[in-house]
Amino acid sequence: MKITFQGHACFMLEGEKSRVIIDPFLNGNPLSKIKPKDVKVDAVLVTHGHGDHLGDAVEISKTNGAPVIGTFELVNYCMGKGATGHPMHIGGGFNFPFGRVKLTIAFHSSTTDEGPAGNPCGFLVTMDKKTVYHAGDTALFSDMALIGPVDCAMIPIGDNFTMGIEDAIRAVRLVKPRVAIPMHYNTFDVIRQNPEEFRMGLEGSHTEVKILKPGESVEI
Repeated sequence: MKITFQGHACFMLEGEKSRVIIDPFLNGNPLSKIKPKDVKVDAVLVTHGHGDHLGDAVEISKTNGAPVIGTFELVNYCMGKGATGHPMHIGGGFNFPFGRVKLTIAFHSSTTDEGPAGNPCGFLVTMDKKTVYHAGDTALFSDMALIGPVDCAMIPIGDNFTMGIEDAIRAVRLVKPRVAIPMHYNTFDVIRQNPEEFRMGLEGSHTEVKILKPGESVEI
Protein backbone atom coordinates (compact mmCIF):
# COMPACT_ATOMS: atom_id res chain seq x y z
CA MET A 1 0.00 0.00 0.00
CA LYS A 2 1.18 3.49 -0.84
CA ILE A 3 0.31 6.17 1.73
CA THR A 4 0.54 9.82 0.71
CA PHE A 5 0.22 12.64 3.24
CA GLN A 6 -1.76 15.63 1.99
CA GLY A 7 -1.38 17.85 5.04
CA HIS A 8 -3.17 18.07 8.40
CA ALA A 9 -5.01 14.73 8.76
CA CYS A 10 -5.55 13.97 5.07
CA PHE A 11 -4.07 10.83 3.55
CA MET A 12 -4.42 9.03 0.23
CA LEU A 13 -4.25 5.22 0.40
CA GLU A 14 -3.42 3.43 -2.84
CA GLY A 15 -3.58 -0.29 -3.39
CA GLU A 16 -2.92 -2.23 -6.58
CA LYS A 17 -6.28 -1.31 -8.09
CA SER A 18 -8.00 1.09 -5.70
CA ARG A 19 -7.52 4.45 -4.04
CA VAL A 20 -9.28 6.10 -1.10
CA ILE A 21 -8.85 9.45 0.65
CA ILE A 22 -9.29 10.13 4.36
CA ASP A 23 -10.35 13.51 5.82
CA PRO A 24 -9.97 15.53 2.60
CA PHE A 25 -9.35 19.03 3.98
CA LEU A 26 -7.76 20.56 0.86
CA ASN A 27 -9.35 23.93 0.10
CA GLY A 28 -8.35 26.24 2.93
CA ASN A 29 -5.55 23.93 4.06
CA PRO A 30 -2.33 25.98 3.92
CA LEU A 31 -0.23 22.81 3.73
CA SER A 32 -2.06 20.89 1.01
CA LYS A 33 -0.37 20.55 -2.38
CA ILE A 34 -3.51 19.37 -4.18
CA LYS A 35 -7.07 20.56 -4.79
CA PRO A 36 -10.33 18.58 -4.90
CA LYS A 37 -10.29 18.57 -8.71
CA ASP A 38 -7.00 16.63 -8.58
CA VAL A 39 -8.49 13.79 -6.51
CA LYS A 40 -9.46 10.52 -8.21
CA VAL A 41 -10.70 7.96 -5.67
CA ASP A 42 -13.04 5.05 -5.07
CA ALA A 43 -14.18 6.23 -1.62
CA VAL A 44 -14.00 9.19 0.75
CA LEU A 45 -13.56 8.37 4.44
CA VAL A 46 -14.38 11.07 7.00
CA THR A 47 -13.65 10.74 10.72
CA HIS A 48 -15.93 13.57 11.91
CA GLY A 49 -17.75 16.70 10.85
CA HIS A 50 -15.30 19.47 11.71
CA GLY A 51 -14.35 21.54 8.68
CA ASP A 52 -10.67 20.60 8.83
CA HIS A 53 -11.64 16.93 8.34
CA LEU A 54 -14.94 16.87 6.44
CA GLY A 55 -13.35 19.44 4.16
CA ASP A 56 -14.10 18.79 0.49
CA ALA A 57 -15.66 15.36 0.97
CA VAL A 58 -18.98 16.23 -0.68
CA GLU A 59 -17.35 17.76 -3.76
CA ILE A 60 -14.97 14.82 -4.17
CA SER A 61 -17.83 12.33 -3.76
CA LYS A 62 -19.90 14.07 -6.43
CA THR A 63 -17.00 14.35 -8.88
CA ASN A 64 -15.90 10.73 -8.50
CA GLY A 65 -19.22 9.02 -7.81
CA ALA A 66 -17.45 7.74 -4.70
CA PRO A 67 -19.28 7.04 -1.45
CA VAL A 68 -18.58 9.04 1.69
CA ILE A 69 -17.94 6.49 4.45
CA GLY A 70 -18.28 7.34 8.13
CA THR A 71 -20.78 7.44 10.95
CA PHE A 72 -24.49 7.32 10.20
CA GLU A 73 -25.28 10.94 11.06
CA LEU A 74 -22.35 12.45 9.21
CA VAL A 75 -22.88 10.41 6.05
CA ASN A 76 -26.56 11.34 6.03
CA TYR A 77 -25.53 15.00 6.27
CA CYS A 78 -23.26 14.53 3.23
CA MET A 79 -25.97 12.71 1.29
CA GLY A 80 -28.28 15.62 2.01
CA LYS A 81 -25.72 17.81 0.21
CA GLY A 82 -25.77 15.58 -2.87
CA ALA A 83 -23.00 13.09 -2.09
CA THR A 84 -23.36 9.36 -2.31
CA GLY A 85 -22.68 7.56 0.94
CA HIS A 86 -22.41 4.42 3.00
CA PRO A 87 -23.40 5.01 6.64
CA MET A 88 -21.71 2.92 9.33
CA HIS A 89 -21.15 3.12 13.04
CA ILE A 90 -18.45 2.51 15.63
CA GLY A 91 -17.46 -1.14 15.98
CA GLY A 92 -18.96 -2.04 12.62
CA GLY A 93 -17.04 -3.14 9.56
CA PHE A 94 -17.92 -3.61 5.90
CA ASN A 95 -16.24 -5.23 2.92
CA PHE A 96 -16.14 -2.76 0.03
CA PRO A 97 -14.80 -3.54 -3.47
CA PHE A 98 -11.57 -1.71 -2.56
CA GLY A 99 -11.12 -3.40 0.85
CA ARG A 100 -12.48 -3.54 4.37
CA VAL A 101 -13.30 -0.56 6.60
CA LYS A 102 -13.99 -0.79 10.33
CA LEU A 103 -14.87 2.15 12.56
CA THR A 104 -13.16 2.61 15.91
CA ILE A 105 -13.75 4.82 18.93
CA ALA A 106 -12.34 8.34 18.94
CA PHE A 107 -12.71 10.68 21.92
CA HIS A 108 -13.52 14.05 20.41
CA SER A 109 -16.69 15.69 19.01
CA SER A 110 -18.38 15.97 15.64
CA THR A 111 -20.29 18.99 14.35
CA THR A 112 -21.01 20.54 10.98
CA ASP A 113 -22.31 23.96 9.97
CA GLU A 114 -25.78 22.59 10.72
CA GLY A 115 -25.01 21.32 14.22
CA PRO A 116 -24.09 18.00 15.88
CA ALA A 117 -23.24 15.14 13.53
CA GLY A 118 -23.12 12.05 15.73
CA ASN A 119 -19.91 10.64 17.14
CA PRO A 120 -16.37 10.98 15.82
CA CYS A 121 -14.50 7.84 14.80
CA GLY A 122 -11.21 6.40 13.68
CA PHE A 123 -10.74 3.96 10.80
CA LEU A 124 -9.13 0.58 10.29
CA VAL A 125 -8.66 0.20 6.54
CA THR A 126 -7.48 -3.05 4.97
CA MET A 127 -6.39 -3.09 1.32
CA ASP A 128 -4.20 -5.68 -0.41
CA LYS A 129 -3.56 -7.48 2.91
CA LYS A 130 -2.23 -4.32 4.60
CA THR A 131 -4.10 -2.68 7.50
CA VAL A 132 -3.73 0.93 8.57
CA TYR A 133 -5.24 2.78 11.52
CA HIS A 134 -6.23 6.42 11.11
CA ALA A 135 -6.98 7.56 14.64
CA GLY A 136 -8.89 10.69 13.65
CA ASP A 137 -8.98 13.46 16.22
CA THR A 138 -8.80 11.78 19.59
CA ALA A 139 -7.51 11.73 23.11
CA LEU A 140 -5.42 8.82 24.35
CA PHE A 141 -7.51 5.88 25.54
CA SER A 142 -6.43 2.52 26.91
CA ASP A 143 -8.57 0.47 24.51
CA MET A 144 -6.15 1.44 21.75
CA ALA A 145 -4.38 -1.72 22.92
CA LEU A 146 -7.25 -3.69 21.34
CA ILE A 147 -6.88 -2.00 17.93
CA GLY A 148 -3.44 -3.22 16.90
CA PRO A 149 -1.12 -4.51 15.86
CA VAL A 150 -1.38 -2.88 12.42
CA ASP A 151 0.97 -2.17 9.54
CA CYS A 152 0.73 1.61 9.91
CA ALA A 153 -0.90 4.11 12.27
CA MET A 154 -1.60 7.78 11.61
CA ILE A 155 -1.57 9.48 15.00
CA PRO A 156 -2.41 13.11 15.92
CA ILE A 157 0.33 14.92 17.86
CA GLY A 158 -0.82 18.55 17.75
CA ASP A 159 -2.13 18.88 21.34
CA ASN A 160 -4.85 21.42 22.27
CA PHE A 161 -7.61 19.66 20.22
CA THR A 162 -6.11 16.14 20.29
CA MET A 163 -3.33 14.17 21.91
CA GLY A 164 -0.01 15.92 22.27
CA ILE A 165 3.32 14.23 21.68
CA GLU A 166 3.59 12.53 25.08
CA ASP A 167 0.18 10.86 24.77
CA ALA A 168 0.75 10.09 21.09
CA ILE A 169 3.87 8.13 22.04
CA ARG A 170 1.81 6.16 24.55
CA ALA A 171 -0.82 5.55 21.87
CA VAL A 172 1.75 4.08 19.50
CA ARG A 173 3.03 1.77 22.22
CA LEU A 174 -0.54 0.52 22.70
CA VAL A 175 -1.37 0.07 19.02
CA LYS A 176 2.01 -1.44 18.09
CA PRO A 177 2.15 -0.43 14.40
CA ARG A 178 5.15 -1.31 12.24
CA VAL A 179 5.13 2.30 10.99
CA ALA A 180 3.72 5.43 12.65
CA ILE A 181 3.04 8.72 10.86
CA PRO A 182 2.35 11.87 12.91
CA MET A 183 -0.51 14.07 11.76
CA HIS A 184 -2.68 17.01 12.82
CA TYR A 185 0.15 19.38 13.68
CA ASN A 186 1.66 22.65 12.37
CA THR A 187 -1.34 23.49 10.16
CA PHE A 188 -2.19 26.30 12.58
CA ASP A 189 -0.15 27.98 15.32
CA VAL A 190 -2.28 26.50 18.11
CA ILE A 191 -1.18 22.97 17.13
CA ARG A 192 2.46 23.73 16.38
CA GLN A 193 4.74 20.84 17.38
CA ASN A 194 8.16 19.39 16.56
CA PRO A 195 7.55 15.90 15.10
CA GLU A 196 11.18 14.97 15.79
CA GLU A 197 10.26 14.80 19.47
CA PHE A 198 7.66 12.18 18.56
CA ARG A 199 10.26 10.22 16.61
CA MET A 200 12.82 10.42 19.41
CA GLY A 201 10.25 9.26 21.95
CA LEU A 202 9.80 6.02 20.02
CA GLU A 203 13.48 5.24 19.47
CA GLY A 204 14.23 1.71 20.56
CA SER A 205 10.62 0.59 20.02
CA HIS A 206 9.44 -1.80 17.34
CA THR A 207 7.78 1.09 15.46
CA GLU A 208 9.46 3.08 12.71
CA VAL A 209 8.37 6.72 12.63
CA LYS A 210 7.95 8.30 9.19
CA ILE A 211 7.63 12.10 9.21
CA LEU A 212 6.07 13.05 5.90
CA LYS A 213 5.85 16.47 4.33
CA PRO A 214 2.65 17.21 2.39
CA GLY A 215 2.86 15.39 -0.93
CA GLU A 216 5.36 12.79 0.35
CA SER A 217 4.60 9.08 0.38
CA VAL A 218 5.65 5.88 2.09
CA GLU A 219 5.01 2.31 0.98
CA ILE A 220 4.20 -0.42 3.50
